[in-house]
Amino acid sequence: FTANTMACISEAIGLALTNSAMPPAVNTEERKIYAEKSGKAVMNLIEKNIRPRDIVTQDSLVNAARVVAATGGSTNAALHLPAIANEAGIKFTLRDVTEIYNSTPYIGDMAPGGKYVAKDLYDVGGVPIVIKSLIDGGYINGDCMTVTGKTIGQNHQEIIFPTNQDVVYKCDQPISTNSSVVGLWGNLAENGCISKIAGLKNLNFKGKAKCFDSEEKALEAVLKNEIVSGDAVIIRYEGPIGGPGMREMLSTTGAIYGQGLGESVALITDGRFSGGTRGFCIGHVGPEAAVGGMIGLLENGDEIIIDAIKGEINVSLTEKEILDRKKKWKPRKTNHNSGSIWKYAQTVGPAHEGAVTQPGAKNETHTYADI
Repeated sequence: FTANTMACISEAIGLALTNSAMPPAVNTEERKIYAEKSGKAVMNLIEKNIRPRDIVTQDSLVNAARVVAATGGSTNAALHLPAIANEAGIKFTLRDVTEIYNSTPYIGDMAPGGKYVAKDLYDVGGVPIVIKSLIDGGYINGDCMTVTGKTIGQNHQEIIFPTNQDVVYKCDQPISTNSSVVGLWGNLAENGCISKIAGLKNLNFKGKAKCFDSEEKALEAVLKNEIVSGDAVIIRYEGPIGGPGMREMLSTTGAIYGQGLGESVALITDGRFSGGTRGFCIGHVGPEAAVGGMIGLLENGDEIIIDAIKGEINVSLTEKEILDRKKKWKPRKTNHNSGSIWKYAQTVGPAHEGAVTQPGAKNETHTYADI
């Protein structure tokens, strides 16, 4: 799930104390311990002048992406990691994230693709045993600085990987050598898109498009049993600009899966998905429909072809057919023509760069700590 995934990232990237990401919310004693440890860590960071941008580096972002891939984490990490990188002045896009995913073994048998949940991971050792396995396998750079004032390698030097459990595996004996989250590119997504394939039996799809210009319209069709096996449900104008805000297609995915169509129907959107999504769901399609992306040019009946193994997603149209549709396309009118929502839509960037609304550290001349 997304919250668990981002908690794991906070440890992997070095911004959270070791093993602080997974304690259950009801564990008040653990909270008290980490509250005190956090205060001491902050004072140590101030004394040593270690700042967030000393911790968030290209290498630590790679470490974070490794942990997401290894545990079958939320697709939303592919949006948040580029946004975090932007704040540090680092170029780190969807393609960077998914290339890391593709070279990382799947070692955490975590829901929704696996059989265990966050509490189970905590009980066997938490995020540290995931990181320990990845360090031992050579997938994590142990030299990255963390909020402890030590490197991530030093923080995990004394961690002993537990062998009497099957929640997390060693990298040389993974659940799968293939990533649990993959990026897809093609004429339907020139800027890429992302899908979680953990638990999926079939990684190839060919079907006919059924297009909807909002999640509500798609959900209505699903509830009326108008979606059948082999359909590619297209939900568009739900991207950062088109939504605006890029909301999660949670209701529609749940309805499709509830009707037993999770393995036989593809759901493709320029919006997002919940970290708990199951089935063949593809999100963050870019360019999005609101800016004239291919997803906005699709018509009912178009043949959609997906190969998650090769990382490809295409619509069976010739270049001339695509060009003709682009010439006919016109921006869709919206109901938000003023106010904060309008302002957001004018400033937000594309999903593959984190859907950020400002240029980040690359345009800064100084930080507040320097004043």
